[in-house]
Amino acid sequence: MLATGNTKEIINGVKITDIEPMIQSPLRPDAFDLSDAQKMKRIAGHFREIMEILGLDMTDDSLQDTPKRVAKMYVQEIFSGLNPANSPQITSFENKYQYRNMLIERNIRVQSTCEHHFLPIQGVAHIAYFSSGKVIGLSKLNRIVEFYARRPQLQERLTIQISKALQEILDTQDVAVYIDAKHLCVEARGVEHQGCSTITSDFGGRFLNESVKSEFLNAISRI
Repeated sequence: MLATGNTKEIINGVKITDIEPMIQSPLRPDAFDLSDAQKMKRIAGHFREIMEILGLDMTDDSLQDTPKRVAKMYVQEIFSGLNPANSPQITSFENKYQYRNMLIERNIRVQSTCEHHFLPIQGVAHIAYFSSGKVIGLSKLNRIVEFYARRPQLQERLTIQISKALQEILDTQDVAVYIDAKHLCVEARGVEHQGCSTITSDFGGRFLNESVKSEFLNAISRI
């Protein structure tokens, strides 16, 4: 199980000792004292107040249930990755077929939320690793990305969290994570520049070798 909070991130009961506090999701120690139902009730009340302050007519048919919808979306959908109970169950397997080359999964959907403005981050992640004797199912790569993305995030932190989690699960430093994403806090507010994207990456082990890194970057750039 993956757990979050002011303690170290945990995968399948094993502490990820390499994750420093600065790249852990910033949660208070009492983050899980309230149940999901209690959180949704309180969020709905606060969001209703925000809408009323904005001058919206909360008796309108289209608006009256919006606070509940937003609360459910926050707790059970876009921020569900904050709750360790929603962590993916990851099982590793012995690499019996002795595949020794680079394994790459491209174009994994990234759908997250900027923690500065609570606006969407949308893009793709590309992941690669060399097996040190362990492998995991391909869909588990997607699930790890999804778990860490489903919380208020910084793209830099998201990139490193995914990388460190995979290094622990696979028991190897030979992991590469590359994310290319658009931030609506850039496109929809402030400077309002459309078409920009942000690229972050984390390379470990053999991927620090320039020829190996180039092989990975060339592979993910192919159409």
